[in-house]
Amino acid sequence: MATLLRYYTFSLVFMAVCFGLALWYGVASTGTMAGTLSLLWIVFVLSILEISLSFDNAVVNASILKEMDEVWQRRFLIYGIAIAVFGTRIVFPLAIVAVAAGIGPMDAIDLSLNQPQEYERIVSGAHVGIAGFGGAFLMMVGLRFFFDADKEVHWIAVIEERLTRVSALPAVEIGLLLLVLWGISSLLTDAEALTFLTAGMCGLLTFIAVDALGTWLDMREEAKKASGVVVRSGLGGFLYLEVLDASFSFDGVIGAFALSNNMIVIAIGLSIGAMFVRSMTVHLVRQGTLAEYRFLEHGAFWAIIALGSIMLISARFHIPETITGLIGAVMIGFSLWWSVRWQRRHGHEAIPAD
Repeated sequence: MATLLRYYTFSLVFMAVCFGLALWYGVASTGTMAGTLSLLWIVFVLSILEISLSFDNAVVNASILKEMDEVWQRRFLIYGIAIAVFGTRIVFPLAIVAVAAGIGPMDAIDLSLNQPQEYERIVSGAHVGIAGFGGAFLMMVGLRFFFDADKEVHWIAVIEERLTRVSALPAVEIGLLLLVLWGISSLLTDAEALTFLTAGMCGLLTFIAVDALGTWLDMREEAKKASGVVVRSGLGGFLYLEVLDASFSFDGVIGAFALSNNMIVIAIGLSIGAMFVRSMTVHLVRQGTLAEYRFLEHGAFWAIIALGSIMLISARFHIPETITGLIGAVMIGFSLWWSVRWQRRHGHEAIPAD
């Protein structure tokens, strides 16, 4: 219990502060005990929803965070939450409303507070573009993991071994993604197809840019080490994690409108969940869970490919968030069970680093 508290103390304090703010806002906005309790319940449900839908996010974050030093791990946990809360869950929806409605930032804030139904309509109306950007970015994250010629550990061997062999072809994952984007765009109206393809290209270019930045920073780090300077810069990984977290959160922000169209309530509820996902990430890294469970990382990346695919398909067909979360949970649960099964048969053999 003491070990768990060490990892989740900050999240618990953050949750207490958020519920305190929700209580104050509930009393101020509703003026009744029943209204306040209803608001607190929605905040609680949103936080649980965010945690349950984002466990695969935590596992993938941990696979990247384990390569960073403790200083950047702490920065991701503490400073990164500001980006997750104010960037993805507040500024991002407001920016969509401002651009879509052709109004200024302050007018967008006024709209979100005083005309929540209209605010919800505009944000939800931008779903095609969000699905294209977020889906493309997540698909690239998942595909890059499996299209890796140096990968030695395979979970679903019949598929993963073939993907490893095909990875010798340059940019094969980019070609596959472009094919998927074109196929889905053909099901949309001309206007929606243009929005979808543009957003998808932006998602792809964002992945390439962040990946290139991370590679460049790693090269600088290696050069400094070679000259005798011991430096560990996690800036590239930090930026990559933040973009990844935002991509995971796009659909969650829109799906939250099924419970409430109040921007403040949505931001508080999702932020609590986001903070716990960050603590969960650090917990997985410090406990060495990814090394202990051989196929857990594979399950998370398959879940990312599934989530990315669902986001892309949702530009044309509505898919409930419950199904999205269930698919991710099943994949991770099955990979965890398979890891335990493998461990019982083979003992604690060293797991090759992919």
